[in-house]
Amino acid sequence: MTAGKSMNYSQHNLSDTIVALATPPGVGAIGVIRLSGGDAIRIVQKVFGGKDLTKQASHTLHLGTIINDEGIILDEVLISVFKAPHSYTGENIAEVSCHGSPYILRQMLELFIKKGARLAQAGEFTLRAFLNGKMDLSQAEAVADLIASTSQSSHQVAMRQMRGGFSHEIKKLREELINFASLIELELDFAEEDVEFANRDDLKKLVDKIQGLIRALINSFRLGNVIKNGVPTVIAGRPNAGKSTLLNALLNEERAIVSHIAGTTRDTIEEVLNINGVEFRLIDTAGIREAQDQIEAIGVEKTMEKVRQAALLVYVFDVGEMKIDEILTDVGKLQREDMQLLVVCNKMDTNPYFKPEWLMNPNDPSIPEYFFTEGKRPSHPSSLIPHPSIITLSALHGMNIPYLKEKLYDLVISEQVNLESPIVTNARHFEALQKASESLDDVLRGLAEGVTSDFVAMDIRRALAFLGEILGEVSTEDLLGNIFSRFCIGK
Repeated sequence: MTAGKSMNYSQHNLSDTIVALATPPGVGAIGVIRLSGGDAIRIVQKVFGGKDLTKQASHTLHLGTIINDEGIILDEVLISVFKAPHSYTGENIAEVSCHGSPYILRQMLELFIKKGARLAQAGEFTLRAFLNGKMDLSQAEAVADLIASTSQSSHQVAMRQMRGGFSHEIKKLREELINFASLIELELDFAEEDVEFANRDDLKKLVDKIQGLIRALINSFRLGNVIKNGVPTVIAGRPNAGKSTLLNALLNEERAIVSHIAGTTRDTIEEVLNINGVEFRLIDTAGIREAQDQIEAIGVEKTMEKVRQAALLVYVFDVGEMKIDEILTDVGKLQREDMQLLVVCNKMDTNPYFKPEWLMNPNDPSIPEYFFTEGKRPSHPSSLIPHPSIITLSALHGMNIPYLKEKLYDLVISEQVNLESPIVTNARHFEALQKASESLDDVLRGLAEGVTSDFVAMDIRRALAFLGEILGEVSTEDLLGNIFSRFCIGK
């Protein structure tokens, strides 16, 4: 059920009857083969030992056998019949449920192809559903997201989008804009008579309103991307800081090797942690220090590469070993502006005298000199750490681990999120919304400067085109090929 590398749907006649395995390949209790097209039901009837499927009502099930050309029964099956236009694709569909033997499935596929079907391309069933008006393009893309969903949040968002929640918002925006666009286009037909059909103040109010809705959708993309793809979260720090112990504590299992020997972790270890329906892709890295050998040097370089890619950095240090100036220097080197940061003061059970607030004000005269390298305070700290980013814990004893999970979740979702509201999860939709917003900015600028109606109309048409791209009302063969090539063969 892997997606194809590319898809050129024009190379095949979309009126063909297509067939594909709709369940994962391999041994299973049940396998399902799906056929769609004008001849789908007739093709299955040619090899079906049972009722005449062509005479049966839509949305019915029929028990019988599949018999090959030699008269051998391949399997006892259950046939689901769906007649156009009341089906997933809008065409006739027959689904054959049989035993999940790879041999049986292969024999049946070959038999249906021999009887007139052709093997479906990746995403071709959903492509036909889109082309036949059963769903718009954003709903079709949500089908792929639903199949790939691995958490409650990603499932919930994909299900809402597949059912048209996001599409409905975009359609409303377009309809309101189209009404005004048609009035401005009408003005162009009466340009010589200097007639104004579209009230400019009302148009400005409408564009301001639409801009507010579009920007809210654009701002939801960061959260939507997190829900869909998970949060790349790097656990970094110096050797023996307790990074692997922390990973094990978060996962509640012995995933990483833990040792008192510095430099145990030479390569990155990746695991997924689900917190309240949001997935964090935890990456345990090699300790940051001057490498002792070539293998460790590669591990340190990989650490820095993962840090550069991270959306969230969990910097871990040993409160009994690290000096304040060393901590601030490390954080200054690792942190980026677009990265969320948590600083974990680990092994608090070994040094109860360490105070996390010292990281916010390293020049506090009350801090003992031995908490600095050679007793020297940093005159200009390379990084000051705000209080909300600092957590004290003992990974070995599980102290404060639940609180750390709460902080991870809060950093990603800073306010209560209503997953029933439209959320943008698709980078293509995000880009189209940004371009639509820029076009509407041009509309507002034109209205403020008093430009002629033809320029205003041009900017509105541009905004409508970008919104139309999301729904598939404005699309190209290359765009459709790129989208549907990522689907499963049987979907």
